[in-house]
Amino acid sequence: MGKIKVTKVKSAINRTQRQKRTLEALGLKKIGQVKEHEATPNILGMVAKVSHLVSVEEA
Repeated sequence: MGKIKVTKVKSAINRTQRQKRTLEALGLKKIGQVKEHEATPNILGMVAKVSHLVSVEEA
């Protein structure tokens, strides 16, 4: 399993509570913030749920 960089690119305003909590669990609070995670199935599933709010690239 490799690593991925997840960047928040859109606001969580007017999003469901579930999506807000998913972003928070990924460690993303501010737009433009970048976090690096292991590419585990759990993390990839979380990223898929908020894919419209984040951008992903391999590290």
